Amino acid sequence: MIRQILRRGRGDARAAEGGTDGPTLSAVDRPPVRWLDPPPGPWTVERAYAYCEEFVRAHTESYPVASRFVPPEVRPHLVALYAFARSADDFADEPEYEGRRIEALDRWEEALRRCSHGEADHPVFVALADTIEKRDLAIPPLEDMLTAFRMDLDVKRYATIAALRGYTARSAEPVGRLLLALFGYRDPELVRYADEMSTALQLTNFWQDMAGDAARDRIYIPAEDLHFFGVTEADVKALKPEKALRDLIRFEVARTRTLYEKGRPLLDKLHRDLRLELTLIWLVGTTILDKIEAADYDVFTQRPAIRRRDQAVIMARAAKEWATHLDLKALKALWP
Repeated sequence: MIRQILRRGRGDARAAEGGTDGPTLSAVDRPPVRWLDPPPGPWTVERAYAYCEEFVRAHTESYPVASRFVPPEVRPHLVALYAFARSADDFADEPEYEGRRIEALDRWEEALRRCSHGEADHPVFVALADTIEKRDLAIPPLEDMLTAFRMDLDVKRYATIAALRGYTARSAEPVGRLLLALFGYRDPELVRYADEMSTALQLTNFWQDMAGDAARDRIYIPAEDLHFFGVTEADVKALKPEKALRDLIRFEVARTRTLYEKGRPLLDKLHRDLRLELTLIWLVGTTILDKIEAADYDVFTQRPAIRRRDQAVIMARAAKEWATHLDLKALKALWP
């Protein structure tokens, strides 16, 4: 949870998903797919938010999603945004949507358009329409995210860091901006800090998932960086932590740490309502970088991830960070 237009037409993209040979099923004839095809309505706003909560429970994330630090009056809206964005992300990535990716994103785009005109019928968009109205959210960041998910179907390489930042401007920055708006923060200075932090979080995910992405023929390391360190795409796809590749990952981690530090002032400028949630997210992201560094930049032998013992360390660091404000009982309940 929006981006640059795909370089090839939708007909080509559909062909890439499975070709046009042989008979195809219409959208009406195809069996329903979970989350894309919900049970029949009618969907009240209350039922729609409950559906989004069910979606959150069905997904596992490294980062807190609408943790107990989020004020109760904001939590349903944050859950609705997550259900919108994570669903579209799943459409672009998850195996169960193979062959239906373009259709799914087309339907999501149309549902967003109808939602913005008060015509929502899918439960995610019934909840999202309520969130947009009550929290006064802009539509373009939501559109930007959908554009980015379409890019994922077609764009597998980035020549420069500037090109990669062009992608994260549509995939990551809207998330931070929407989160600020959701809590009522609209100061442009805060938006700049949020852009840096959001990009750092996405880059962290790229380095964390480098092995899985390479197996899917996606390489997010800019080609200019590969060239500078003398690393080829074949080296990345070999999934072997050779020295040149580790040096390259060391460089990318250092670059990402710089972005975290550029975004760090945001945490000091927020009130309690969002400060604790973003502090935890910031700590999770930087902890993943710590784990990559501790593994001598080998992200192939084992995926760096947040384990139970890491959660304890993160909670201790958060308690130290905000000792005068923190509800330790709530903090312990973050990861049950």
